[in-house]
Amino acid sequence: MHIVTGGAGFIGSNLVAALCARGEEVVVVDHLRQGLKWRNLAKHNIAGIVTPEELHAFLARKPPVKALFHMGAISATTETDGDLVAATNIALPQRLWDWCADAGVPFIYASSAATYGDGSLGFEDDMRPEALARLRPLNLYGWSKLAFDRRVAQMLALGHKRPPHWAGLRFFNVYGPNEHHKDRMASVVLHKFNQVMKGEAATLFASDREGIADGEQKRDFVHVRDCVAAMLWLAANPQASGLYNIGSGQARTFLDLTRAIYEALGRNADIRFVPMPDDLKGKYQYFTEARMDRLRAAGFTLPPTTLEDGVRSYVRDVLTNAEDPFA
Repeated sequence: MHIVTGGAGFIGSNLVAALCARGEEVVVVDHLRQGLKWRNLAKHNIAGIVTPEELHAFLARKPPVKALFHMGAISATTETDGDLVAATNIALPQRLWDWCADAGVPFIYASSAATYGDGSLGFEDDMRPEALARLRPLNLYGWSKLAFDRRVAQMLALGHKRPPHWAGLRFFNVYGPNEHHKDRMASVVLHKFNQVMKGEAATLFASDREGIADGEQKRDFVHVRDCVAAMLWLAANPQASGLYNIGSGQARTFLDLTRAIYEALGRNADIRFVPMPDDLKGKYQYFTEARMDRLRAAGFTLPPTTLEDGVRSYVRDVLTNAEDPFA
């Protein structure tokens, strides 16, 4: 079987869908609670659901596992509970790394482009301890993801036991199906789509940085299907252990993204700017762009989905289906 932690979440559920489509047995590790996350799994033939609290006992029974994908995390960039974040984003992946090392199971885990901070040091997925030590994330979430990347580098340098194959994935700005449960942390595509469908103007944060016009902030927007394709490729290529950026490789403006939504809906753009929220000031990335050289050099050749094509398919094929906007 495959185990996917965070498997009812955004990226995790899209990975589960792809694995199930291949006829694989997939055990999902997640909390469903009272929200919409169950809808992310509803169309797929999963082998079971295990809560995070039950995971240790489940693994202790030594199930036959092909690979463990660790997508589960406290992913809110505004989270302030350091103990909760450390337990979930540092201690848990350490335990899973150790289990995979002992059991001989490949381990693929989610890192984040938030590790790069304001981007002034670039976006190169360099695993050397000295390169990792230079990075300065802007928030607790980014720090926690960098802390585990640094721990992996330290374990490798010290010769600790490791999984037979592993990969850390620095996801950039991911968008696509199954993100309704994420609320404020959902992609800009979903937020702007909801505004437009309510008859409102699409609002974007005004720039509070000199030299950058309103709406000209740039991010590397990547469709979730490209992320899933990279994960499946890495799982199938044991020679490619390492830390990798997962993005499109091209920064685009928030204006580009919002105009693509209007175009997909066949409407004229109506975009307005609002002040940057206080809790994001000084913690907001104005530019991200994944360096994809390392993943390409490893042998991954699938071209990225263009922003316009990705937004069009997400809006037209998924979001406009009011009865079932899930993949």
